Amino acid sequence: MSDMSSRDLLERLIGFATVSRDSNLELIEFIRDYLAQLDVESELFYNAERTKANLFATIGPRDRGGIVLSGHTDVVPVDGQPWTVDAFRLTEKDGRLYGRGAADMKGFLASVLAAVPVLLKRELRLPVHLAFSYDEEVGCLGVRPMLAELEQRAHKPVLCLIGEPTSLKPVLGHKGKLAMRCQVKGAPCHSAYAPYGVNAIQYAARLINRLEELGERLAQPEHHDERFDPPYSTVQTGTIKGGRALNIVPAECEFDFEVRALPGFDANTVAEDLRAYAQGELLPKMRAVESDTDIRLESLSAYPGLVTPPDSEAARLLAMLCGSSEFGTVAFGTEGGLFDRAGIPTVVCGPGSMDQGHKPDEFVSVEQLRDCDAMLMRLVEHISVTG
Repeated sequence: MSDMSSRDLLERLIGFATVSRDSNLELIEFIRDYLAQLDVESELFYNAERTKANLFATIGPRDRGGIVLSGHTDVVPVDGQPWTVDAFRLTEKDGRLYGRGAADMKGFLASVLAAVPVLLKRELRLPVHLAFSYDEEVGCLGVRPMLAELEQRAHKPVLCLIGEPTSLKPVLGHKGKLAMRCQVKGAPCHSAYAPYGVNAIQYAARLINRLEELGERLAQPEHHDERFDPPYSTVQTGTIKGGRALNIVPAECEFDFEVRALPGFDANTVAEDLRAYAQGELLPKMRAVESDTDIRLESLSAYPGLVTPPDSEAARLLAMLCGSSEFGTVAFGTEGGLFDRAGIPTVVCGPGSMDQGHKPDEFVSVEQLRDCDAMLMRLVEHISVTG
């Protein structure tokens, strides 16, 4: 098992159905055992239920900061998607490797693991750390306890490379995200007497309209940052549910919304505005009819944005690895903002494209996987004493 290619390793990794709602332990234990056969020790950081774990391993000297190669092990569901191949079994066809997570982001993990035997044969001037997380797809939740531990260590990593799919183009930034849930508690009654009740759906609609207004303000040109697409912070409502029957004034309505925030913009200001609107405008009207009504806001998840300076050492190293200094940004979020907030300069570059991520028949091309292998070999040469 110790001399497996990145293609072989990707086949094994895709075979683990690590959807975020399920455990990732079988995959993590496979990686732990793979590394153990190479005499590389792993640390596991479990969730409270011990059903999921992060993995952290170090190759090379331990008396200095090193380079983190980071990726998440969880994938999004395939439920209801029209796959034409088995989503959890690698299928190779026409130069493409199909399977859930092939692009997002088990392809990168496979290349990293395939590089380990090469790293072990070299004398390294900087260590390489492997940091594989869980629950990235549901708000970058799982990596946090591992990062909390790394922040306490004497030798903090000097750079993190997150291998999210960028078609191996160098990326220095992405937006942050705040996900919120709003619960409206109304007062039910027969719909023939609607004015005597408090319609939770209608009040939820007013809150959603308020969010739309806030989004329109953020889209004004004075708030633009042309490095991003779209070049402004966005607000959108994603799910809503409420009511029980047409002839009953609904007593409850719940909706989830998110803010995709440019770096430097505090997404919490949107939630604070909505809360002030609810308390100042809506709740007095609701409670004038029924005192027991309410509007509650709760945070579901959040992660910060990322902007790494193009003249930084991290950016220069990324340019060398990619062979390009045409730095860009991505619309999707990563764990990069959390690494950066922990004091670890972070960049993003990995095989495949998010055009395929989260979709049926997700794939990474054989060429992209091979090019990622080559990029990691350039890293090996760069950090080798003889490199």
